[in-house]
Amino acid sequence: MVGMGYRTIKTAIGAGLAIWIASLFNLEFGSFAAIIVIMCIEKTKKKTLYSIQKKFFASLLSLLLGSIFFELLGYHPIVLTLFILLFVPVLIKARIQEGFVTSIVVVLHIYTVKEANLENVLNELYIIFIGIGIAILVNSIMPSFKKEIENYKTEIENKFSVILYKFSILLKDGDQNWDGKELIEVENILNRAKNIAIQDVENHLLRKENKDYYYLEMREDQLEILKQMVGIISIVSSSELDVKQRGMLAGIFLNISQHVDSGDTSIALKLLEEYEESIRVTELPKTREEFEIRANLFYLNFEIKNYLIIKKNIFKRDSFQAK
Repeated sequence: MVGMGYRTIKTAIGAGLAIWIASLFNLEFGSFAAIIVIMCIEKTKKKTLYSIQKKFFASLLSLLLGSIFFELLGYHPIVLTLFILLFVPVLIKARIQEGFVTSIVVVLHIYTVKEANLENVLNELYIIFIGIGIAILVNSIMPSFKKEIENYKTEIENKFSVILYKFSILLKDGDQNWDGKELIEVENILNRAKNIAIQDVENHLLRKENKDYYYLEMREDQLEILKQMVGIISIVSSSELDVKQRGMLAGIFLNISQHVDSGDTSIALKLLEEYEESIRVTELPKTREEFEIRANLFYLNFEIKNYLIIKKNIFKRDSFQAK
């Protein structure tokens, strides 16, 4: 059914449960407990607790100050207007303005019954506690994002593999047909995956680290390197000059493209060491074009090495395990 998401179901159940509990205690304005539930339920546990904290303290403050205000000045519309005008700056000063709506509803309840006695004050407190308690309860159950994140990781690795393979072909054969669409696609996938990973972080209140988020940050850093290499690879691929190191680097890119999902970078780094050694023993360029091509190849070697080092460092984290 359209709109029938996980959060909607929790909100509906929580609202009904809150009203039911409030009715068991014969609380006046019991439906307000459902409103609190609806207003407090957020996408993640952390956001829910943040919302509850703001609304709870704002409601308590309005209950206290409102009761005093009305008892001293009377229950009159002008007094209510004056209270709101003075109360809003207090909320802002206390940095709990997110609780404005719930706090004003509490005040209106006191204004409606026109008596701030112990019974009415306790009635409001009970409603607040029921609403907040139910909100915490229903939002303690969160869906797991693990499978979704793993699917995104697989998509990202497949795109990286294609990009590196295309780099290899461009270096080897000078194929100019690639439009680079995978670079845009993988960036979009990374953004979606990071949003999911952030939600996962905020659903684990006691867990300070998130391995999937570190992984996605690593891929973002690597993507920036790949994007920087595109222009240089285009320059090299447009040249018909036969340079030995060009084919060697194409082979290294091919190797890396076949092991994107692996945490082991030792083989690729060893190939790069051999590549660098070949540069040292090769005769100096004889033409300007050869010099420029070899300079660009050296730059690509530097960047792909950084690409691998970023990956090596993240997999060396004590808290990180390769999949």
